[in-house]
Amino acid sequence: MSPQEPFGARLRHAMDTRGPLCVGIDPHASLLAAWGLNDDIQGLESFTRTVVEALADQVAVFKPQSAFFERFGSRGVAVLERAVADLRAAGGLVVMDAKRGDIGSTMAAYAETYLHKGAPLFSDALTVSPYLGYGSLKPAVDLARESGAGLFVLALTSNPEGAEVQRAVREDGRSIGATMLGHLTAENAGAAPMGSYGAVVGATLGDLSTFELDINGPLLAPGIGAQGATPADLPRVFGAAVRNVVPNVSRGVLKAGPDAGALRFAAARFADEVRAAVDAA
Repeated sequence: MSPQEPFGARLRHAMDTRGPLCVGIDPHASLLAAWGLNDDIQGLESFTRTVVEALADQVAVFKPQSAFFERFGSRGVAVLERAVADLRAAGGLVVMDAKRGDIGSTMAAYAETYLHKGAPLFSDALTVSPYLGYGSLKPAVDLARESGAGLFVLALTSNPEGAEVQRAVREDGRSIGATMLGHLTAENAGAAPMGSYGAVVGATLGDLSTFELDINGPLLAPGIGAQGATPADLPRVFGAAVRNVVPNVSRGVLKAGPDAGALRFAAARFADEVRAAVDAA
């Protein structure tokens, strides 16, 4: 698959060939300790290198959580830059989990950080927050289109606090979350095999049949594994849109480390379980 192809097309190919799984790379202090590593830059480097070397050529999508690297300052960001480059060189797709959201030139600068092809942190896609208004994301939408990258917009997140905003109802009777899904459907109109503008929709939310999840784009679904959702839950939660779901597993895979073989086995098991659930839907 050519790197010139839009993100949606590259994602569809990666999921079909490597399996429908996104592994989160979340080097928080407790996980470093579980691996026998110190909560310092050396521990971060060792953890990240092990994950990349074990999984980069096997897993379809990786989602580094930027905050866990940023907390170590410039040296932590340098570790993240190398991980992004190495993952992409091995054929993995990188979704940078930074949840950026702002207005005007500031949003444009965030977009250039992650979506400009010449940027050190250039990623295949970026998570963004639309809660300054969907229109505030226009610099990121435009640059993603120009760069062949993608976005994942927070729509129906798995944290309990999210409902306060996302389930709030507008004057037209639509919820805020449904409104965001509608914007993404419009962005993805006519794209094949899948659009590049996705939504973040929690796998732990239960019945979402009142929402139109078939946005012709990917649905990044956190919550599989340690948060309580299972691959078998996906058809019930996502319905007809389940084939475009990108289930994210972090601790469920990472707790198998630091043994590389155990990491590969855990990732393969989750990918197989997701594929079986989707095929049975």
